[in-house]
Amino acid sequence: MDVLKDKFVALLRFSLGVDADFCFRLTPEEWESVYGLAEKQLMLGILYGGVSRLQAEFRPPREIAFQWASDAESTRGLNQKFYDEAARLTRFVDAEGRRSAILKGPANARLYPDRFARQLGDIDIWVDGGKKDVIDWLRQKKLLEGSEKSSHHVHMVSNEKGISVEVHFRPSSGFFNPFLNARLQKYLREELVDLLPVPEGFNVPSAMFALVMQLAHIERHLLTGGVGLRQITDYFILLRSATPEERDYVASRLKYLGLGVMGGAMMWVLQKIFALDASLLLCRPDARRGHLLLDEVLAGGNFGNYAAWQQYRALRRICYKRMRAFRIMAFHWSEGVFFAFFDWKRIFLSIPLRIRYRTLSLRDMPPHN
Repeated sequence: MDVLKDKFVALLRFSLGVDADFCFRLTPEEWESVYGLAEKQLMLGILYGGVSRLQAEFRPPREIAFQWASDAESTRGLNQKFYDEAARLTRFVDAEGRRSAILKGPANARLYPDRFARQLGDIDIWVDGGKKDVIDWLRQKKLLEGSEKSSHHVHMVSNEKGISVEVHFRPSSGFFNPFLNARLQKYLREELVDLLPVPEGFNVPSAMFALVMQLAHIERHLLTGGVGLRQITDYFILLRSATPEERDYVASRLKYLGLGVMGGAMMWVLQKIFALDASLLLCRPDARRGHLLLDEVLAGGNFGNYAAWQQYRALRRICYKRMRAFRIMAFHWSEGVFFAFFDWKRIFLSIPLRIRYRTLSLRDMPPHN
């Protein structure tokens, strides 16, 4: 990491209570850059927790401080709407005689020192019943929106609050490797038997579910485009919130579930960023793969949206993404191989659409069902 990113990480650690002090004196230009990094990583609310506690001589310039405070207040208001909507959805599903659990976003946010600080993007709710049953139910209720092509979720029609809701009929998108994916999905289904009601008014899965599902989710996004520091921080919060027994159980299953490689990289990154205590480690840290993961996280921003290659023209972007897949293959070879297979299959099957819309890039196509 360069000096500026070191200061950014130091502010993050201070904001989460990992470090007792933040001792860097940043120039106005450096504060602008730190604010920009927080914005790209969707972590303005989290870092404001530290900014608001800084002594006068370490604070950012007034204009930046005021803007940051405004952003943090907006995040607090939005989080309350997300919590309210997650609770409303849970009551609705309960009334329909179905089981449900909120995954990731709000379920993670409530574990932070300030449950209103983590920026939320949408609500992921798992509903019991399987793909056909859940889709038929949503269609009957006139709540199904858009395409049904996803392997694990569909979108619910937006309500007046404008919050995007993904209804999961499968716990996770999982792996590209079908053999590993079968093991993962079986494990996750078993962990969804017992759901935990929380004070915010919805149900969440066990820590054993969250630690496995979100590690697989991070690897999936690393392969397909990028992953941000917000997801890495979530994992740190999850680890810190789990009991020793829960962590030990997950540690004993990582390799069998195909997450030993990703686990080693994640443990190294968490040690590098948060000085993760040895007692919280799920497996031995892997420095080589950890470096690759950390580089992707810091360079790409939230889900890789700010990576330089995302701004390339269509042909160059397509070529770079294929070359990037080979780099990721060195990270986890079996997932890399199956990812390359499904990626090229997708490209081949999309040729008629590319011809029809006269574009090389799937990203540039109009929406279609």
